[in-house]
Amino acid sequence: MKRFLAGVLLWGVITLPAFAALKPGEKAPDFSAKASLAGKEFSFSLNAALKKGPVVVYFYPSAFTGGCNIEAHTFAENKEKFDAAGASIIGVSSDSIARLNAFSADPQYCAGKIAVASDASGAIAQSYGLKKMDRRAGMKDTRGEDIDHDFTERTTFVITPDYHVAAMFSTADDKVSPAEHVEKSLAAVKLLASAKSTKR
Repeated sequence: MKRFLAGVLLWGVITLPAFAALKPGEKAPDFSAKASLAGKEFSFSLNAALKKGPVVVYFYPSAFTGGCNIEAHTFAENKEKFDAAGASIIGVSSDSIARLNAFSADPQYCAGKIAVASDASGAIAQSYGLKKMDRRAGMKDTRGEDIDHDFTERTTFVITPDYHVAAMFSTADDKVSPAEHVEKSLAAVKLLASAKSTKR
């Protein structure tokens, strides 16, 4: 019987996913990365951003691809609403900083309004429990240029100033569309702002 139970437990461990995205209430890892805003490179620090208020950290597969273009554009269009709720936004992907400089400045996408960070090694995504997805050979972006990096699953985290995950939205698990990531993130930061003003 003991051998049977041990076998069942071992099977359970083997079948668990290698990665499990952080859940609400869990602590978010700090990170720093090369980032771009309006085509200009800078050093992004989550620690510094959280000193100003909640941060929406949204991971996306690749700049200049269909869903990611929609998501960046929707975040950019709603930037003032996030500002009003005291929240900042950082997009994170495995794109090189050169690709992100172009993406962050493009008026159709980030429009110089939201920053995007390069996680070329995938270490940041891994620390948040996100899966890496292999790109298909010969994949091109919406500009017709080669995509030379693997993808990170589309997942958004709303992080409070004390590093806790207030909300998490995943396309993989919850079938949340790129635009809905923005809508749900905005609702979450408005709720945090409302709770903060009630405490005063």
